[in-house]
Amino acid sequence: MLRSLHIENIAVVERADVTFGPGLNVLTGETGAGKSIVIDALYAVTGGRTRRELVRSGADRCLAAAVFDADAAMDWCGENGVEPEDGTLIVQRTVSADGKGACRVNGVPVTAAQLRALGALLVDIHGQNDGRQLLDESRHLDYLDAFAQNGTELAAFRAAYEAYQANEREIERLSMDDETRRRLAESLEYRVQELEKAALKAGEEAQLEERSALLRNSEKLREAAEGAFGALYGDEASAVELTGQARGWLSRARGWSADLAAADDTLSEAVSLLQDASERVRDVLDSLDFSPEEFDRVEGRLAQLRRLEKKFSAADEAELLAIYEQSSARLAEIEYSGEALEKLTQKRRELIKDCMGAAQKLTVSRREAGKALAARVEQELKELSMPSVRFVTEIAPVGGEPGFGPKGADEARFLMSANAGEEPGRISRIASGGELSRIMLALKTVFGQNDPVPTAVFDEIDTGVSGVAASRVGEKLALTGMHRQVLCVSHLPQIAAMADSQYLIEKSEKNGRTYTTVTELDRTGRTREIARLTGGDNITQTTTASAAEQLDAAGAWKKKQHQGEQK
Repeated sequence: MLRSLHIENIAVVERADVTFGPGLNVLTGETGAGKSIVIDALYAVTGGRTRRELVRSGADRCLAAAVFDADAAMDWCGENGVEPEDGTLIVQRTVSADGKGACRVNGVPVTAAQLRALGALLVDIHGQNDGRQLLDESRHLDYLDAFAQNGTELAAFRAAYEAYQANEREIERLSMDDETRRRLAESLEYRVQELEKAALKAGEEAQLEERSALLRNSEKLREAAEGAFGALYGDEASAVELTGQARGWLSRARGWSADLAAADDTLSEAVSLLQDASERVRDVLDSLDFSPEEFDRVEGRLAQLRRLEKKFSAADEAELLAIYEQSSARLAEIEYSGEALEKLTQKRRELIKDCMGAAQKLTVSRREAGKALAARVEQELKELSMPSVRFVTEIAPVGGEPGFGPKGADEARFLMSANAGEEPGRISRIASGGELSRIMLALKTVFGQNDPVPTAVFDEIDTGVSGVAASRVGEKLALTGMHRQVLCVSHLPQIAAMADSQYLIEKSEKNGRTYTTVTELDRTGRTREIARLTGGDNITQTTTASAAEQLDAAGAWKKKQHQGEQK
């Protein structure tokens, strides 16, 4: 449940704090007062897309923060490293004037995608866009599957369908005419032979580059090594010779001086090190067996490897070897493609059978659910002052080859007739604005009975509705509020009267700036606001008395419904 909402510098709202209660919460106010800003703030704080225009003029940033009960999001909290505080979540969303934003849940930074996933668990926002989705017949099958709770059946079908698609892609990859197959085989064979002839070895190029550098500098290397060996050991006054002489003098004197004894030990170690270095240099000199032929051979091999790498767009010989393996496999595949295609075609028949079997289970479930959905929606619409409505869930096979698509073997669309004697037709052609709002509410009421999301938000659900129909919509929202928290923006007194909590959105001007405030109304405030909704600015004793009667009647009706549920 949404406990509270804090709004700061969003559009014309400088600062507002709203505490929401259980049941039906209704937001009312003059047109243009900023009622939709509350919904925009809630939309933002639950991960909806934001824009820089949301920031109040002159402000550096805007902030929306909400406090929710955490019960519906405990799994999300565990997966995202968020610890609820006293069973609540504090969700914050900021948007700066340059469009950058930040999201936090209980102080933990999260991404917008994480926030959307959390928001989907906490709040279900129904706006005017839902009406457009209802008119989109491509969405009707999704509505039906949601009502039927076809999650298991859909998962089984999708697994079969993905296997079928993978097989189809493999068939398409191997299917080619004889001329194309011949040209491709020739190209691959030439590539395989060229790479095979190169006798590639991983790591060879690096070794050759090292040897090439050595060969290019062979004379300088020999000169340096010979000079070093002479200085260390070979010359008459070499380092080893002179150090040995010094040690000889020190060995005579070490008995008379402890310092000279230490120096003698150091020179003893130095002689060993110098001799070791001399042997290493001599070994290098012995290995310096260079020839012009070897240099030409190394350079030629490097040129061959680099030419192949450039030709086949490879970084090194390891990638050339991978290309060789892939080309060899593809060539073998083409040579035996006839046999492979035969096996794939046989497998295709089996996979189609699997898909049709899984799709058939979906079809059975959808047909049963379609009848139940139609009956439930008709009952809801009768309660919403559409007594003659007929609602039909039309399910038809997709047709064509192979007889199924990504969602199974069915197409579905909702049809209706609003008046007795008329044949059901497309909702987009038959339903008026008010009827569309009620159909949407009826569907949301039916779907909501299986919806685990604790808070439902309705923005402009009363579009085109008035009179008795408005009273029925108010009653339906109040009934929904008995099972989950409902927030509703409305212009209708009939809906406002049904509220468990009512909030007045007011706009004012101060020092040339526009400000919007949100105030929770008491009984007196509700009476006055409902009178305004009924009669406009001309609030009289009659409209005030009528508003009070509406509140009393709504209270009595809700009490009766509660008593009925308790029995």
